Amino acid sequence: MTSVIQSMLQRYECKNTEDYKNALKEIIQEVALCGLARGDFFKEAAFYGGTALRIFYGLDRFSEDMDFSLCSPDPAFSLSKYFSFLEEELAAAGFSLTVEQKTKTKESAVQSAFIKGETLIQLLKIVPSKPLVAGLQSGEQIKIKFEIDTNPPPLASYETKYALLPIPYAVKMYDEASLFAGKLHAVLCRAWKNRVKGRDFYDLVWYLSRGTKPNLPHLQKRLEQSEKWNPSETLTLPVLKEMLCERFKEIDFEAAKKDVRPFIQDERKLDLWSTEFFTAIINS
Repeated sequence: MTSVIQSMLQRYECKNTEDYKNALKEIIQEVALCGLARGDFFKEAAFYGGTALRIFYGLDRFSEDMDFSLCSPDPAFSLSKYFSFLEEELAAAGFSLTVEQKTKTKESAVQSAFIKGETLIQLLKIVPSKPLVAGLQSGEQIKIKFEIDTNPPPLASYETKYALLPIPYAVKMYDEASLFAGKLHAVLCRAWKNRVKGRDFYDLVWYLSRGTKPNLPHLQKRLEQSEKWNPSETLTLPVLKEMLCERFKEIDFEAAKKDVRPFIQDERKLDLWSTEFFTAIINS
């Protein structure tokens, strides 16, 4: 393990294998961001989503995937041209990982790829003693998905954030209001099927606790792209609140709690989750 990765690991209070696995994923995410920055990825793309909140805003839950958006539509964009920068940066940090494009099964403006490798091999590079990974199955794979929207809705705003490890680098991100707009779109429009994504609701509470105001014009464009809003009308905050309250009535909040529990440390934060709770905090 390099001294840089040791420095990154010291930020975590790992007590068991699961703690180390979560720390490993997050460290790999940060090294990957550094590689993308070195390849000038952020000249044409921006970082958003739960992992962006976790790394740059201190969101207190772990996040599995990395989400990006082009700053303007480009159907000819190729995510694969950045794979070499990712792999070189990960190798320089001491990891044995590969980057693979995900094959599309249907036409979509979203391009996806995975950072992959054997979990045990990577953990042994960062865990100080082997007993802490006892019982971990050989062959278990770590897989971190990252994807980019090549046809982004307009009117997002951006800011630049800086990180110091593994080396100083800069990341273009959606600003907080535009990040909140993206999360509200997920709450309103995500097709959960049989698995409610409780992480969306956890993040919603986080934004509200900060008093964040959403970028309504950008949210409207997202809703229009999803065919959930009439472009001839203007989205207002009162109408948004009504839409959210209707959505809350559809949610199985016990299932939502189950989804988010593996990603947080204090489950008491979920005690009040219910339709009534979310309706009240949206209207407060």
